[in-house]
Parts: sequence; structure tokens; C-alpha cells
Amino acid sequence: MALTLRNARPGVGALPLEQAWLQLVQTEVEAALGELFELPDEANLDPRWTRAMVQARAYTLRPAKRLRPALVMAGHSLARGTTAVPSELWRFAAGLELLHTFLLIHDDVADQGELRRGGLALHRLLAPGRPGEDLAVVVGDHLFARSLEAMLSSGLKGVPRVVQYYLGVCRHTAAGQYLDLDLGRAPLADVTLFQTLRVAYLKTARYGFCAPLVCGAMLGGATPELIEGLERVGRHVGLAYQLRDDLIGLFGNSDVAGKAADGDFVQGKRTFPVLAAYARAGTTARAELEALWALPVERKDEAALARARALVEECGGRAACERMVDRASRAARRALQTLPNPNGVRDLLDALIARLARRAA
Repeated sequence: MALTLRNARPGVGALPLEQAWLQLVQTEVEAALGELFELPDEANLDPRWTRAMVQARAYTLRPAKRLRPALVMAGHSLARGTTAVPSELWRFAAGLELLHTFLLIHDDVADQGELRRGGLALHRLLAPGRPGEDLAVVVGDHLFARSLEAMLSSGLKGVPRVVQYYLGVCRHTAAGQYLDLDLGRAPLADVTLFQTLRVAYLKTARYGFCAPLVCGAMLGGATPELIEGLERVGRHVGLAYQLRDDLIGLFGNSDVAGKAADGDFVQGKRTFPVLAAYARAGTTARAELEALWALPVERKDEAALARARALVEECGGRAACERMVDRASRAARRALQTLPNPNGVRDLLDALIARLARRAA
């Protein structure tokens, strides 16, 4: 099915155009994702493996925004000057989304996450305790291999070069995840706001926003100028997205976010609102922030979380993060205005950026 604005155009009283467009992408990509789990060569390996793949498929197909496939489509449309998308691109986008699923599984194991997309994390589904974590890592490895198969077998011109580019970005993502985890062991006084922004760029902005836009554009034969412009847009919107996620990770509602709202505090994440609060705090408040973030996991209860939230808000960390989200979003939208607008694709991206920046925290 070709992606066109006619496909996504809502009627009177219907969803906003960017939401209708996202739903169209979700429908097509999820159909392609389901097909990626049809593996005849694994059908008779073992019933246990079959059950694991059933669970992995259900986990992968949980309701999700599918932002990365949408950005692939947008990048391709901007490069080609048309919103018609070749059917092979859905398979490539599904492979890219499956690679994202692999990263989510491994992230949840590393972060000891309990919830993902409104349900239990995969390692909690597969088995209790350490065995579930080990099994989830292996399933994630399988999905990583399958994602590469899907992208490379999509039949699109130039796809090996695009996959090579994307894997280079994934290496940087691993560096960002390492820094995120390792900084969690350091005193707040030893972590800078610049370091939190570098983690946001490596772990989220480049991988989640720059790369999908650029991959789609490269597959559409983009000029170097367009690729540079898309990287600039992706860098700013990715930063806004991650900083909003930092707010959700401390002040959010688990029913809205689909994951634990106290996760960043429990895991001791050194996120932007926390470091911004620390930088603005007086001596007494700094000492209390250090003490709260250094608490062992079993002592990070509701009372500790409430105090942590109050301190970050009182010291200006939440407001500073909100300002940065707004600044990065405006920078993304300004950068977007320098790009072409075939059939309103740029306008869709502009509306999507605004929607992401204000999503519920």
C-alpha cells in the first residue's frame, strides 16, 4: 500500500492529520512486523522456543507510536518529492522497528524495568528472576538478527549502505546506554548537565530521530544538503523528546506513560531535571538530593519519591527542563522550515514535533 496524504486525510470531526498519518503507518508496519515472525525454518526447533516466539511477537505488537517507521517514511517522501511509498519500504521500516524492540528488551534488563508499553517487560514474562533476564537477552539477540535480515532483504536500492550507516549509529547508542548506566553510580556533584545532554543525544536523538529520517532519505536518493537538514531536525526533536521523557520518568503517571513512573528515581538516573535542580540548589538541598539519589533501591519508597519530586520542583529542575524542551522543539521546527514540503509532509512533521513536545508527563 502506498503512503499518501489521501490515505491519511481525516474527515470532519476525525483525528488530527498527523495522528491519522501515524495510525496509517502503524497499521502497515505492524502488518509487516507480524510477517517477520513467520519463520518456517524455526517451526519445529522446539515447543519451548515456539512459545518464546509467540510471547516475543505479542510483545513486539503491543500498541506503540511507531515513530521511527513514520520518520523513515517522512525522510523518504522528502527525498523523493512524493508521498507514494514503495511496498518494500514497509519491510525495511518493520526491520528497523524490530531492532528498536531488541534494544527495548535489553534496556529493560539493564534497567531492571518492570513495565513496557502497558504490560510486563519481556524478561518478567518469560520467567521469574535471573532466568527471565537471561532468556530475554537471548530473544533480543534473535530479534536483532531478524531485523538485519528484514532490512537487507527488503530489495531496496542502496540498502546495504543504509544498514551500515544505521549500525554505526547503533554503536553510538550502546555508548550512550553505557554512559547512562555508569553515571548512575557517580555522585550528583560529579555529573554535569553537559553529560546528561550527551547521553540524550547518543541514546535517543541520533538513534531514534536523526537515523530514521536519514535512512528513509538515503533510500529515496536524498542530496547531502537534505540529509544534513534532516540530521539537524532530528537532533533537536530527539533532544526535546528525551528531556520530556526525563520529566515523565520522574513526575509521570504510569498509566499514561506505559512504564513505571518512579523508574528513573529507583534506578538513580542522573537526568536533566535532577542535575538542573542540583545546579540551582543551596548547600542543604544539594546534600538532600545526593542522599535521596544514593538511597538503596529498597528504601526508595513512596515517601522518598515524593520528597525527590518536591525538591527537584522547588529547586527549579522541572521548570528548567520544560524550558529546554520548548527551546529544542522550537529549534527543530525552525530547522524543518528550511526543508521541502512535498504534499504537506513537512507540515505533518511539524505537527508531530509539536505533539511530541507536549505529550503527557
